[in-house]
Amino acid sequence: MALQSSAPVEARHEADGNGHSPKASNFWLLTLGSIGVVYGDIGTSPLYAFREAVRAASDDGQASQDEVLGVLSLIFWALTIVVTLKYVVFLLRADNRGEGGTLALMALAQRAVKNSGFVVLLGIIAAALFYGDAMLTPALSVLSAVEGLNVVTPGLEPYVVPISIAILVALFLVQSRGTGLVSALFGPVTLVWFLALAALGLMHIGDNPGVLLALSPTYAVGFFVSHGLIGLVTLGAVFLAVTGAEALYADLGHFGRRPIQFAWLALVFPALVINYFGQGALVLAHPETISNPFFLMSPSWAQLPMVFLATAATVIASQAVITGAFSLSRQAVQLGLLPRLEIRHTSQTQAGQIYLPRINIILLIGVLLLVGLFGTSTALASAYGIAVSGTMVVTGIMAFIVVRRSWGWSVLAAVALVIPFLVIDLIFFGANLLKIADGGWFPMLLGFAVVILMLTWRRGSRILFEKTRRSEVPLIDLVENLEKHSPPRVAGTAVYLTGDPDSTPTALLHALKHFKVLHERNLILTVVTTEDPKVDPDDRVRLESISPTFMRLTLRYGFMETPHVPKSLGAAKKLGWTFDIMSTSFFFSRRNIVPAAKSAMPIWQDRIFMLLTRNADDAASYFRVPTDRVVEIGTQVAM
Repeated sequence: MALQSSAPVEARHEADGNGHSPKASNFWLLTLGSIGVVYGDIGTSPLYAFREAVRAASDDGQASQDEVLGVLSLIFWALTIVVTLKYVVFLLRADNRGEGGTLALMALAQRAVKNSGFVVLLGIIAAALFYGDAMLTPALSVLSAVEGLNVVTPGLEPYVVPISIAILVALFLVQSRGTGLVSALFGPVTLVWFLALAALGLMHIGDNPGVLLALSPTYAVGFFVSHGLIGLVTLGAVFLAVTGAEALYADLGHFGRRPIQFAWLALVFPALVINYFGQGALVLAHPETISNPFFLMSPSWAQLPMVFLATAATVIASQAVITGAFSLSRQAVQLGLLPRLEIRHTSQTQAGQIYLPRINIILLIGVLLLVGLFGTSTALASAYGIAVSGTMVVTGIMAFIVVRRSWGWSVLAAVALVIPFLVIDLIFFGANLLKIADGGWFPMLLGFAVVILMLTWRRGSRILFEKTRRSEVPLIDLVENLEKHSPPRVAGTAVYLTGDPDSTPTALLHALKHFKVLHERNLILTVVTTEDPKVDPDDRVRLESISPTFMRLTLRYGFMETPHVPKSLGAAKKLGWTFDIMSTSFFFSRRNIVPAAKSAMPIWQDRIFMLLTRNADDAASYFRVPTDRVVEIGTQVAM
């Protein structure tokens, strides 16, 4: 799954209201790109999903025909209902000005339900669960691919974990260099992967053509009803086949609705179904292959090449989810859910190519911890699913809000459309909760920790803003006084950053107090994050004259954009304001948070907030202001 993934093969375009790219000639390029990015995660599920589901369904490790048909039917209808109907047909139409993903949906729901803390909480939960998925996907995918070496040469089993760790470490180390040079290979390599999946499946369906009976939903319903608790446990394993479905929605803005839909219906869905049914036929014909049916589908001469191809596919799937974590973190910062984080742009031409060092390190530590703790893909599979199914439940709830409030559907119509999907998501989530003791605790614990961090940062930032605002002077009053009784003036322009354009920036008050001078021209700058993914460049800059020497400037950015203040100030020339960076000084206030005698938050939250504040990236770097033009003025705030 890649929530809000910044596509490594960034074929960016502006989607219109119908999800079409204005350049029809790009359709095939966008389709190929979506195959590599959107479907990398779900495309690697055949490595382990069927194996784990059949093992869960059988008591003695020897799957009967009824169990195999039941599992295949559950997988087929899960792919049909959850992926095809919910995501491909329905959710791709719930776009936020061409963009998709959980946080985009949250912003859309927020717009429909003003000041809804419940909607924000849903977005926070979904974002928190994604970080668990971002750690589990690389660990499980790469480990399951490298385990194919056990089929080729059983003597290599002791080296599976070290080889997996080496691949994962290399993957995270290259993130700082960007993926532009190799991203062009993602689509073609994944295309070959899906063609190989289909070919392997076609080779073995003939082993037992009776598996095609599993296309009937009666086998899925019959198995689930007749097996009781085992049926629910099996359903949790079946869910592994649909992990990655969120990427369909998350990458809507990168590739457009039509290419994503076409890639799924014409290639990905058929290839997955054929491969799963081929695995089922192989297991029925040769029960001993249940140990690793995917790699045992290949002739002996093709097994090693398939290990290499599977490893390449899992690395691509891992890359997509890592890039998605970077993009999600940037959005969380913009929406005020996380402190400012260092963001490095690794491409001069592709805006989505970003690298966040701290997020990369956290993900690497988490992935290595998972591989070391669990050791095998079977053990890791038990931890997988909770985060993804939880995200799907949250998406379903927010989708209901959007359909009811934003689209204006009646309650009955909204219930008829969304509730069936939500019920299925809840069943899958309940089935995955049974895995908590076997490893599901990891994503739950991580998600809980991230939720606490985000809620603490959001609450602490609001308290800090309200506290500092009470001590600030109205800007208009100060400017009128300065124009009447002006202190000595110095040449150049001063830019003061503030979160409240109506109040005097703290940096300006302290500059007057300590330096006792004022620049010839002064600009009060406010950076605003909108509920839209992107802001039209023509709407970016809003300039207002306060007095002959004071101007008020507002820069608007979407929550999927990274602010670039100097570039936007240059664009203000169109509004008649000349900007010369070499004669401009940027004044920033750096707040030092100290404990107050009586705090508005519990002590433990205070300490977390202060820790986050101390480790936040400085404002100058985040807004990409040249460091040699910055003057920082420290202030101490007790909370």
